[in-house]
Amino acid sequence: MAPGTSARVLILPDSVLGPGLDDRRIVGFVASPEMRLVTAYADLLGETVHDLGPGGVTAARDAMLELVRGAVRRDFDDVEPRLSAPLVRAARQVIDEHLDDPDLSPTAVARELRVSVRALHRAFATAGESVGACIRRRRLERARQDLTAPLGGWTVSDVAARWHFADSSHFIRAYRKQYGESPGRFVRSRRPQQHAS
Repeated sequence: MAPGTSARVLILPDSVLGPGLDDRRIVGFVASPEMRLVTAYADLLGETVHDLGPGGVTAARDAMLELVRGAVRRDFDDVEPRLSAPLVRAARQVIDEHLDDPDLSPTAVARELRVSVRALHRAFATAGESVGACIRRRRLERARQDLTAPLGGWTVSDVAARWHFADSSHFIRAYRKQYGESPGRFVRSRRPQQHAS
């Protein structure tokens, strides 16, 4: 192992993982879609487990077992409703990593995570936001950051093109809908006021 390598250890009796695993050693890559789901869920569980009641702990345990089974078998049951939260979390990570990709779409995200598009949409429905809306929202957030760049930075047209909006007017409409003002007005409000002397 290289210096600085970190490890997470999850100890589960093989009896809870179901038949067919025998005593074979299983080695996999942490960057695989299955392991990304497991680690995203482990992070979520670590943040919330102390606030869960007994029923929530049982459901969280069952969801973790289902994810580990899937990672071990390199697939998982994408109709399992308890997988929605970790699937959404992993999908949001994929979205952020590929936000500047012009081909980013629900289909591309599902392909990266090796789930069906239908399962991905169903998981996002529990989060109250569609996959496409999540991509648009994150691109608008990045666009807003670009618009706050120092003078000489991005124009509205530049930002619209950079974040793959069809054209400036489409970008302006989407921006206004999310932030309640046009990007031009936002830029003007951020400029230092000129004081006469």
